[in-house]
Amino acid sequence: MSDTAVIQIALQAITIAVKLAAPILLVTLVIGLFISLIQSATQVQEVTLTFVPKLAGVALVLLLAGNWMMGEMVGYTRQLFDLLPQLLES
Repeated sequence: MSDTAVIQIALQAITIAVKLAAPILLVTLVIGLFISLIQSATQVQEVTLTFVPKLAGVALVLLLAGNWMMGEMVGYTRQLFDLLPQLLES
């Protein structure tokens, strides 16, 4: 296995990880920011108030984008398995 193949596989793995994590992270960031603004305006500084809305947001994202996420991961895994014989030869 050559160095370029290892770097290519690592780059694809990082790309797919960022692509799959981005929707969840963006939703939790937006919800956290919104709740923080509300807490600042009302001066209610309870740390646990952000937990339930973030949990609901993540559940909604997984419900809406879970099929796409699974398809991306299965496609990447198939690509790796298809590439395996070529990697073992060199």
